[in-house]
Amino acid sequence: MISKLRDVWLFVLLSLFMTAFGQPAERMVNIKVVPNHDSWVYKIGEKAKVKIMVFVNGSLLDKTEISYSISPDMMPPIAEGKKILKSGETELELGTMKTSGFLRCKVQAEVEGRKYEGMATVGFEPEKITPTVNYPEDFWEFWEKAKMEASKEPMNPKMTLMPERCTSKVNVYHVSFGNYSYASRIYGILCIPKAQGRYPAVLKLPGAGVRAYLGEVERAEKGVIILEIGIHGIPVNMEGPVYTNLYMGALRNYHSFNLDDRDRYYYKRVYMGCVRAIDFLYSLPEFDGENLGTFGGSQGGALSIITAALDNRVKGLVSYYPALCDMVGYLHGRAGGWPHFLKDEKNRTSARIYTASYYDVVNFARQIKVPGFYTFGYNDTTCPPTSVYSAYNIIKAPKTLVLAQNTGHYAYPEQTSKAWKWMMDLLKVNNK
Repeated sequence: MISKLRDVWLFVLLSLFMTAFGQPAERMVNIKVVPNHDSWVYKIGEKAKVKIMVFVNGSLLDKTEISYSISPDMMPPIAEGKKILKSGETELELGTMKTSGFLRCKVQAEVEGRKYEGMATVGFEPEKITPTVNYPEDFWEFWEKAKMEASKEPMNPKMTLMPERCTSKVNVYHVSFGNYSYASRIYGILCIPKAQGRYPAVLKLPGAGVRAYLGEVERAEKGVIILEIGIHGIPVNMEGPVYTNLYMGALRNYHSFNLDDRDRYYYKRVYMGCVRAIDFLYSLPEFDGENLGTFGGSQGGALSIITAALDNRVKGLVSYYPALCDMVGYLHGRAGGWPHFLKDEKNRTSARIYTASYYDVVNFARQIKVPGFYTFGYNDTTCPPTSVYSAYNIIKAPKTLVLAQNTGHYAYPEQTSKAWKWMMDLLKVNNK
């Protein structure tokens, strides 16, 4: 029993790590699906083609049967079939699209009784993708009222030094502060440089799930305050199994809690908690009072955009493959964003669709006025590129885009390095 619980915990921990920024481990068998355009992008009406290769230990595998399917992003297949690889590779025509969007080619092969998969997702003028979500007339009135209500709650901050995490250059604290409603709190890990002075700050926002956090100690050593928060109103320094139990129990599917009511939906206190985190950072005597950015991936990528839209004290943002983008896309025959609750027709009630419009990243993206760094991949089936472009395209502020087309819901170290360098440069931090 103990062994089984340990295995479950390790699986959940690995899954959460991958969701945040992880990169898949290499396998002995790899299926490569490579478009004939290096950019993976085509004109509307132009036919796309891919080369399919199966490698074993780096060598091409000959005379292997592969099966394939071709489908618009997150939609049912429009073509399926099988092929025998000759000399370890073959070519496949995907067809084209009549409107802007993405086509995905999935390939499977069975080698020694084990199944492997590869894919490529090609874009057709993705810069022309427009959102499908409705923009409520009282959208900003709703959120201004929420911010005003949240501001009335006392912050009552608490900071507990974590000596075991501190270094010669950085103090590390487990912190909490008042949030949106009575007795609601936000918890996080705060890293502050020890040297006397005033520093810029980064609010690091979490990917989906329930977990502990360690803080960004090494990056804080460069001369920046970094606050990494959780969103669930629980301490972020407990033992791992506590979070597993919550994730599989009381907080299972938290992203859909009270979706029928815009005033009680789970993410209302989350969005307000992000704003309160900025209030907390501004209360720190070590903060320089001016230079502050938001940083996150997936759910955190969404929260990074949302927080920058809600609070004009944010000077710039980094967003990896943001979730919660154009969630109603499924109602219009195309991909919607995580958490995909509207993919199932039985969830498409008028109340849920109405609530979703107030929490969709697209409608916050309309308000972004500060520079942003954005990075994602075309093979992402958690936060599909159709949904991400729906938000990205509507942003009018200066934006830097780093595409890693072949990635799914993960980032390469090169993306992470570029993202942090961009943020440190924005905040004028020595990033050597």
